[in-house]
Amino acid sequence: MSKIPVSLQLYSLRELVKTDFAATVAEVARIGYAGVETAGYGNLDATGAAKAIADVGLKVSGQHIGLAALRADLNKVISDAHLLGTTNIICPSTPRDLYRSPAAVSQLGEELNAIGARLRAHGIQFHYHNHAFEFVSLGGRYGFDWLLDAAEPRNLLCQADVFWVRTGGKNPAQFIREQGRRIKLLHLKDEKEIGGGPVDFAEIFAAVDSVGALEWYVVEVGQYNHPPLESVRLSLEQLKQWGIA
Repeated sequence: MSKIPVSLQLYSLRELVKTDFAATVAEVARIGYAGVETAGYGNLDATGAAKAIADVGLKVSGQHIGLAALRADLNKVISDAHLLGTTNIICPSTPRDLYRSPAAVSQLGEELNAIGARLRAHGIQFHYHNHAFEFVSLGGRYGFDWLLDAAEPRNLLCQADVFWVRTGGKNPAQFIREQGRRIKLLHLKDEKEIGGGPVDFAEIFAAVDSVGALEWYVVEVGQYNHPPLESVRLSLEQLKQWGIA
């Protein structure tokens, strides 16, 4: 069975991306990642970012696009996705104050379902990336359950972030098995560099293997013990030691 490719969420290098997107993605390629997941284009526009990524031989595993931008101009989101050659758009978060009742979360899920249906018509998969707050208890269930159940799986996939799932009080491996084929992109995140704790990655990889639906692993390093480029390099090296990358 071929290995699942590993991408880097460019938020991990957010300060570098702001000043020199092209040089940053060149470093990501040199380190050995197969792709990048964008969160904006730093000092470039979509055309410049697409060229910079293609020039160093990387793929775009997906794009994080905020809810405001999805609401404001979905046609531009679609155009940019096609320009960058990606078929994955991810909503990275939603306002926490919407998680106040099952009805409010379900209404949000219905809105995301409609966005996903429009994207799907253009050959694009739509995903939601979780943090911990979606696992608040509402009406005897997690808020995230209300959100996902309000949308069709074909219109709203789940980009599970294993660190935030764990922080929210749910076992990430169990969550992966529960969501099954709804998880095509998985965020690998630890407190700092991958492997430094507290996430148990062995059981996560076993769950991924048991489902067999994953298309990309996406590394995200939000806090660091080292300079950011070294942190993302060490994270990839850890995955190589585990036989994942």
